[in-house]
This record gives sequence, structure tokens and C-alpha cells, in this order.
Amino acid sequence: MSATEQQVQPHIQAAADNSADRLAEKSADDLLQFVICLIGSEEFAVDVLSVQEINRIVEVTRVPKTPPYVEGVINLRGRIIPVLDLRKLFGLTGAQQTTQTRIVVVSVQARLVGLIVDSVEEVLRVPRSAIEPPPSVGTMAGAEFTQGVGRIDDRLLILVDLSRLLLAREAA
Repeated sequence: MSATEQQVQPHIQAAADNSADRLAEKSADDLLQFVICLIGSEEFAVDVLSVQEINRIVEVTRVPKTPPYVEGVINLRGRIIPVLDLRKLFGLTGAQQTTQTRIVVVSVQARLVGLIVDSVEEVLRVPRSAIEPPPSVGTMAGAEFTQGVGRIDDRLLILVDLSRLLLAREAA
């Protein structure tokens, strides 16, 4: 290798490294992360950035004259948080709570809300290209609270629109 080639080689390697870094950043930008929750037999996805914490089911204090899907409120380290039962909100038949039942605490428009789900399955990265707009017709569970559907292999993930959930709660 000549002296000129030796001087140029580090610059070529640096350019290649920068290009690889940009490619990794681009592919990372094209991936979205979701917490996958099971409600009945359906998989629902909640943006991981909205999830504050996931807790085992605790005693929920009922609040009079609230819709059936509002389970009540919980005291979470001194903060009173409303809790919604997604199974009831989505019109799915009731099921008994189990040891897998969880309250997913999410931040929606700077407010905390607890969501009761049958179980939390995993955190999953989904390519942006695998997400399609919600179907315009149909009776899919929670369709009015859906921001899209993610297709991962043979799975369909229903992406929950947390803003619409909050609006439904406030309209009640």
C-alpha cells in the first residue's frame, strides 16, 4: 500500500462508518416500539413511550355514576388515577381477572390513566412500513379507538389511539 493509500484509507473507513451509522439511525427511525397487551384473543399495541408503568391488579375504588367501563380510581403513590377496563370499553364479553391481569398506566395528554388488560405479552419493535390505517368498516373490537393495524408475520396488532380513549372517558 502506497503512502497516499495509507493516508486516504482512514478517511474512507470513517466515511463508511458514518454511512453505516446513518443507515442504522434511519432503520431505527423506521421502527416503532409497542407494549403488546392481550384483551380476549386480540393483541393490542400501546406506544411504549406512553407507558409509564405496568402493575399487577390492585383494588380499584368504584366511583358512582360512571360508565360501566370506568372501573374507578386507584391511589398510585399518592396520585389518584382513573382506571378503564378495556375489555368493557371495547364491548368484549367480561372475563374474570387472573394472576396475569395488569393495569397499564399510560400518560395521555399529560394525564395518567390506568388501563386494565388481560395480560401484557411483550415489548415489540414494529417497522413503520408494517402499519396500515385502520379499516374503514367492520366491527373489530375497539375500532373507534384504533389508530392503525400492524402486520407482523401472521399476527395483526391493533394500535390503540390513547387520545381517543381519553376523549371517550371525558365524554362519559
